Amino acid sequence: MKVPFLDFEQMHGPIIGEMNTAFNKVYESNWFVLGSSLLQFEQDYATFNQTKHAIGVSSGLDALVLSLRVLGIEKGDEVIVPSNTYIASALAVSHVGATPVFVEPNLATYNIDPEKIEAAIGTKTKAIIPVHLYGQSCEMSEIMTLARDSDLAVIEDNAQSHGSLYDGRMTGSWGNLNATSFYPGKNLGALGDGGAITTDDEELAGKVRSLRNYGSHKKYYNEVIGYNNRLDELQAAFLSVKLRKLTEWTRQRQVAADHYLNELRGVGDLILPQTHKKATHSYHLFVVRTNRRNELQQYLSKNEIGSLIHYPVPPHLQQAYRSLNHNNGDFPLAEQIAQTCLSLPMFPGITSDQIHQVATVIKAFFNE
Repeated sequence: MKVPFLDFEQMHGPIIGEMNTAFNKVYESNWFVLGSSLLQFEQDYATFNQTKHAIGVSSGLDALVLSLRVLGIEKGDEVIVPSNTYIASALAVSHVGATPVFVEPNLATYNIDPEKIEAAIGTKTKAIIPVHLYGQSCEMSEIMTLARDSDLAVIEDNAQSHGSLYDGRMTGSWGNLNATSFYPGKNLGALGDGGAITTDDEELAGKVRSLRNYGSHKKYYNEVIGYNNRLDELQAAFLSVKLRKLTEWTRQRQVAADHYLNELRGVGDLILPQTHKKATHSYHLFVVRTNRRNELQQYLSKNEIGSLIHYPVPPHLQQAYRSLNHNNGDFPLAEQIAQTCLSLPMFPGITSDQIHQVATVIKAFFNE
């Protein structure tokens, strides 16, 4: 049995009629930017995310950059980011001229460790970007306490954890501003690039709306030097359809994760995902770790099972960040995760038979 890493058909097939209706509505309106479809999605997503405001933007990276700009982060400032993350979290800091300061994860959850954040706070530190990695919330109560005590802003990177909770509260609702991505492979994915910023702060929301639209609230009147970072009408319409399915799709991911955990417990040297007792997990990815990662991935591929490595090179070792003068061993936990992690097939609609097939092949690998 072939098992793809990701199968969009399981999501998109059943909703093709609704998506066509959404497309036709936008097409027939002849209004394609900053119209009623975007306004409706922003209202719906804010309600879903339990925030007062959601502002649609062009990508997750742009959401992070705009958030940093609005909060006044600039050259000479430092922003704390996880050492174990996708590079966009650091790129956004660099784009505003600030310096990313990496902090190691909790090895159980793979998220930034609040106990290590305090030691990284210096006189130039202005903000923390906690990334809810793989679908699990960071320890936000603890992070927010640290931020308040040190007068730091918080920008959640919620690109991988739509609908996850910490202490019963939604990810993307804690920080001053919170960025998310609607890249097609995300739990809530557009049919192209897209993103959003969520917040309860009306003044900050207004600044984001202006900055994403050439620095303008009124056409041809520009208050600040802005950007063209708008989420278009068509993607907003598609996202509105998919948002109505997200809770069910998340439930399917969680059921699939339970199947994996039951099938793979005690197999070889596999380290399985753990969920913090105060958190929920929306399983954007199902990540295991093994010292034989490369061999296992090759074995899975030979047996027609997809897998990916998220992420093979941590940000501090990327060519783009040579100027920070980091070396191998500077962030050993992030490096250990990068060398041992493997993401198994995970998507809404994945069947128990497919999961059993993946588990059977993995067991065969370790038995051999």
